Amino acid sequence: MAPITTPPHRNGLLVVQPLKKRHCAECRTGPLTLLVLEEGAPRCLDCADLGHLVFLPRGDTALTRRSREGSALSAVVVRFNRRRGRYERQGVLVEEGALARAEERCLADAEARRRRRTRDARRREAEDVRFTDAFAREIRRLFPHCPADRARAIAAHASVRGSGRVGRSSAGRALSEAAVTAAVRASVRHTETPYDQLLMSGVPRYEARRRIAAAVDTRLWEWRDDVSARA
Repeated sequence: MAPITTPPHRNGLLVVQPLKKRHCAECRTGPLTLLVLEEGAPRCLDCADLGHLVFLPRGDTALTRRSREGSALSAVVVRFNRRRGRYERQGVLVEEGALARAEERCLADAEARRRRRTRDARRREAEDVRFTDAFAREIRRLFPHCPADRARAIAAHASVRGSGRVGRSSAGRALSEAAVTAAVRASVRHTETPYDQLLMSGVPRYEARRRIAAAVDTRLWEWRDDVSARA
């Protein structure tokens, strides 16, 4: 076994996961999965008075910290990494009662976090509803003859959280006229013109937009100024 020249844990007890088969120098049991080196000789956990401890693998920082805080006796478990040429931490040995209490505290925290996530989700949902309503009202202000259900649909599409759409841009959140108009224009482009079909047929995007620009402008003009009322 490679000697521990620089223990990775300088304060407290150190336990080793051996790479080779080792037997206890005192009771001769083995091969050992965990051992303590005392003056270079391996001892099993029972002979080292650590047999009552349980192993907690690394990975959960909060559980490890709380387990060690609540355990009167604990030890760090390490294993030698031949490729890196050093001992690496694998977990800790702690008292079973301390681990159980730590698990209860972590579960309580997890429940608290779940409840907080639920509250945050509800808050965000309410905020999204208010923002979508405001966006739809702004559409109707700029385009008073846009049908109300259409304005609502455009607002809902443009303002989806995390979508990256214009409604979620800084200008969109500020309900700027340019952003709101861009959302309306995009909706008309995709739903009332052959724009998508042009793209699918291989027409470049800028050329496709040029071809349908007049139709989009006409629709926006109609929604701004009720042509039917003047006819």
